[in-house]
Amino acid sequence: MACAMIPVCLYFQVHQPWRLRRYNYFDVGREHRYFDEAANRDVLRRVCERSYLPATAMLARLLERHPRFAVSFSISGCLLEQLALWAPDALDAFRRLAAISEERVEFLAETSHHSLAWLASREEFAEQVDLHRRAVGDAFGRTPTVFRNTELIYSDALAAFLEERGFRGVLADGVEPLTGPRSPRHVYRASTPKGLPLLLRDYRLSDDIAYRFSNRSWDEWPLTPEKYDRWISRSEGEVLSLFMDFETFGEHQRKETGIFEFFEAWVDRHAAKRGAEFLTPSRAIETRPHRDLLSAPRTISWADEARDLSAWQGNDLQRDALKRLFALEGRVRASGAPELQTDFRRLTTSDHFYYMATKSAGDAEVHEYFSPYDSPYEAYIALMHVLSDLERRLPRPHRRAAPQAGPGRARAVPRA
Repeated sequence: MACAMIPVCLYFQVHQPWRLRRYNYFDVGREHRYFDEAANRDVLRRVCERSYLPATAMLARLLERHPRFAVSFSISGCLLEQLALWAPDALDAFRRLAAISEERVEFLAETSHHSLAWLASREEFAEQVDLHRRAVGDAFGRTPTVFRNTELIYSDALAAFLEERGFRGVLADGVEPLTGPRSPRHVYRASTPKGLPLLLRDYRLSDDIAYRFSNRSWDEWPLTPEKYDRWISRSEGEVLSLFMDFETFGEHQRKETGIFEFFEAWVDRHAAKRGAEFLTPSRAIETRPHRDLLSAPRTISWADEARDLSAWQGNDLQRDALKRLFALEGRVRASGAPELQTDFRRLTTSDHFYYMATKSAGDAEVHEYFSPYDSPYEAYIALMHVLSDLERRLPRPHRRAAPQAGPGRARAVPRA
C-alpha cells in the first residue's frame, strides 16, 4: 500500500510493582505483611511527580492541538490499585486523557498483576486477563480488545490462546527471531487458525528515545526533534510502532535531559506535516493491510539483548522461584481466602524475578538500576522467605486415603 508518510503508533507501558519489604527468616510464621507500603507509596508519588503528571499533561496538550494525534497505554492492575490508594490525582489525569477521545486514546489488555502467569499456569493467566479487563473497565469505562502481554512476552501458543478468547490483535517486539529479514513496519498475522493481527515494535527507533536519548557517548547524541523526525519520515512501511515505558518521561530520562521538550516538539513538528497520521493499535489493525504469517515457536520478549525469557528465567534462582511460587497456586485457590489470593498474585509480578537476574555488561546495569536489592541472591532469599510464610498460611493439601481391604481384596504384605 503506497503511503506518503508512514503512520505512527505510540504505545506506553505504565507499571509499578508491589515491592517486598525486608522480610527475613525470623518473620516467617510470625509476620504476614509482605509488601513495603511506605516504600511503594513513596516511589509511586515520586514517579507521579516526575513522570505521570507532567507526561499526561503533555499528552493532553498534544491531543488538544493535533486532531490526528493518538496514543495508547497498557496500565497494570498493580498500578491502578496504587494510584487509587496514594495518587488519585494521577489516576484522574489518565481519566482526563481518556475523556478527550475514545478513538484516539486506547487502553490495552494485559494481566492484572503484570505477571509471569503465562509461563506457569494457563488458568491463572486467564483469570488475571479477566481481572485486568474489569479493572480497566472500572477505571476508564473501556473494554480492551487488543492484548499486550507482560514485557511483550509472546509466542505462537499465546497468540492462539488470545484468538480463542476473542481478542482483535496482539503486540510483540519486532526482533529478528520473529521477523527474519522482514521489516517490523507492517501489521502481520500470527501463526494461528484465523491469523490474529500482530503489531510489532520498531525497537531501534523506540530505544533511541527510551534508552539512548541522554547517552552522551551515543554517536547520534544529542537527539533533536528535527533529526528524529527526519528518521521517521524516511521510514518505509505501513505503520511504525514506537513502544516504550511511560516512565521514560521524567523518571528514566530525567526532566533535565530535555526529554519532555524533545517529545512535544517532535510531535508538533511531525503532526504539522501533510499526510502525517498517528494510530492507536486498534486503528492500525483496522486500517493497515495484514501481511504474511509470522511464527514464534520460541517465546520472545522485549527485555535485554537476548529478547527472550532470560531476564526472568535465565538462571536457577529464577526458575526455582517461579516453580515454588506456582506450586502453591492450587492450595491458594482452594483456600477461598481473598487475602491469600491477593498476596499470591502480587508475587507473580515479573519484577520480583527480574531482580534475580545474573546478567553482564549493559543488561546487568539495567537490572541493577531497577532492583532495590544489593544482589540477585538477596532478591531470591527475600522471596523464598515470603513463600515459606505463605505456604504455612495455606490449608494442608488433602491426601488420598489408602484403599481399605474388603471382600475379594487382599492386603498388601510388606516385604521383609
